[in-house]
Order: sequence, then C-alpha cells, then structure tokens
Amino acid sequence: MSHIVTVQDAVTAFADWIEPTDAELDAIEQESPLILAEVDLLDAQIKTLDRPVNEVDARRIRRARNRFLAARRDLANRTAGASVPGGAA
Repeated sequence: MSHIVTVQDAVTAFADWIEPTDAELDAIEQESPLILAEVDLLDAQIKTLDRPVNEVDARRIRRARNRFLAARRDLANRTAGASVPGGAA
C-alpha cells in the first residue's frame, strides 16, 4: 500500500525567504490605482456579458476605460521621472 504524505513542511519551511521586500511592496502600492481602475473596467465589461449593451452601460464602460487610461498614464509618467540606480552621471 502506498502512503500519501503531505509536503506542507517543505513548502512552508522557507516562508521567511519568500516574503515580499519593501521595494516590491512599494511598487505594488504605486501600481494600486492602476489595478483598481482595471478592476472597475473589467466589472463594467462583465456586467454587459449576458445582455445587450444599452446607453448607460456604454457610458459606464467608457468612463471606466478613461479612468484606466488616466491611471496608466499617471503611472508611466511617475516611473519615467524616477531615477534608476547605477545609471550614467
């Protein structure tokens, strides 16, 4: 008979090593407005999957898309101005 064993100890043994660094957490925090805007856009699009798109739905999708594009632009402009360590002087 073959015994089934768990490998949870092996997987969770390195939990201290897989924690996100402060730099990764900062990057997630900077991207959170973009992520939230994309979720709003997806929500607006999902609401229209099972029915024809009416004028209110089209307006909701258009506004969500504009918020998503604005958040993406703001993130791109913010990261373009950031200095990269190790660059030329």
